[in-house]
Amino acid sequence: MENSRLIIFDTTLRDGEQSPGASMTQEEKLRVARQLERMRVDVIEAGFAAASPGDFSAIRAIAETIGNSTVCSLARANENDIRKAGEAIRPAESRRIHTFIATSPIHMEKKLRMTPDQVVEAAVRAVAMAREYTTDVEFSAEDAVRSDLDFLCRIFDAVIAAGATTINVPDTVGYSIPSVWGDRMRSLIERVRDSDKVIWSTHCHNDLGMAVANSLSAVLAGARQVECTINGLGERAGNASLEEVVMAVKTRSDIFGVETGIDTTQIVPASRLVSQITGYPVQPNKAIVGANAFAHESGIHQDGVLKHRETYEIMRAQDVGWSQNRLVLGKHSGRNAFRNRLQELGIPVASEEAVNAAFARFKELADKKHEIFDEDIQALMSDEGLPAAHEHIKLVSFKFRSETGETPHAELTLSVGGIEKHTEADGGGPVDAALKAIEQVVSSGSELLLYSVNAITTGTDAQGEVTVRLANGGRIVNGQGSDTDIIVASARAYLNALNRLYQGSERLNPQL
Repeated sequence: MENSRLIIFDTTLRDGEQSPGASMTQEEKLRVARQLERMRVDVIEAGFAAASPGDFSAIRAIAETIGNSTVCSLARANENDIRKAGEAIRPAESRRIHTFIATSPIHMEKKLRMTPDQVVEAAVRAVAMAREYTTDVEFSAEDAVRSDLDFLCRIFDAVIAAGATTINVPDTVGYSIPSVWGDRMRSLIERVRDSDKVIWSTHCHNDLGMAVANSLSAVLAGARQVECTINGLGERAGNASLEEVVMAVKTRSDIFGVETGIDTTQIVPASRLVSQITGYPVQPNKAIVGANAFAHESGIHQDGVLKHRETYEIMRAQDVGWSQNRLVLGKHSGRNAFRNRLQELGIPVASEEAVNAAFARFKELADKKHEIFDEDIQALMSDEGLPAAHEHIKLVSFKFRSETGETPHAELTLSVGGIEKHTEADGGGPVDAALKAIEQVVSSGSELLLYSVNAITTGTDAQGEVTVRLANGGRIVNGQGSDTDIIVASARAYLNALNRLYQGSERLNPQL
């Protein structure tokens, strides 16, 4: 591989999904994977096959679907994980196993309870076993940031000899700073035997707000793969943001001297899709994909941009996909146009019956809202939430009352397990009343961790998209709902989250 080519390894579907409440259904994972492939991501880490049957099934489905990106599964350095990862990715045209083991003294002693010699032996066995399934094997030294440099050289020498083709150096806890991280990467490349025979990679967390800076410092030091996520999604403070890494090396090619294969016009669509599916909104001032990223409020800035864009803009908005925000459909659009737009947006529809149901919802929305945008369609489809078989609770009808001087009141009819139940409650506001009415029926005992409202598009007739995050019995789930009536959207979001709790399965969450 040319030294100027930077591989983009996306772990939104694995590390990003470890964010509290960000777990995705298999259908949602497939939608994100298709968008990543459309964006020409080099490697898609589709999940952790040994975590659960659901994760295995999702990775397998992605491996069967994706043809232009490498499909990867994470695996701890043990036989069970390696075997499951290998079977999950087997259908992929291009496949990788990413195996890891902790290498810092605190992790080896306190977590693994293994000696350094045992850790090296386990790493070598894992790489050799992974080679039975694919010649593309990545090895990561978990908590490399706090590992002894001599020990890192020793274990990297051993796994390269065993057949590893990519060596990943993770800042698992987001502890490093750019100058130190660059020095560590440079030292490893200089000292490890046969370092020129592998791709050097980095995976940085954002606990100190330096994940992107540390990743770029590693690139300057010789790393040719960066592991990152859409919107910087990830556990704790998140991961290095894919869009920031990609646009940094593109905009400052004079500094980095590398190029990616990313279709940058797909960045904004990917950002919006991941935000909509996970319920993690993008802050307005987020670099590249925030709503204000290319907005100019200052008169001086506006005047400068009007005279010559480059006075205050170092990138073109359309280069990252903002130009894609266009009107697509209206109330007179037909079913075929609607179906084609779903395909263009990468939204899978399982059957003709599902298309008809979605089209009926589209027509209902079109009667309320004259102009329908891509974002509206994505939100409409997200309201499908879980397959019908898993919708234990459904909203049948509703009535809300809120008057000056009167206590807000909500009346709802819910279908619970196929049985309709009427419920009503007062509240501090109509939303509060609606959610209290729902709880009178279901008595979930859930704790509401987050209630968030975002306008999907502009205008007073815009749909409101509501995200709620519920905690119950150690599980955290997100629910989304959208409607031009924000109270209805809130009820739908709450029910969506409750259904996810009913459907839920346990997950293992490794950290890198």
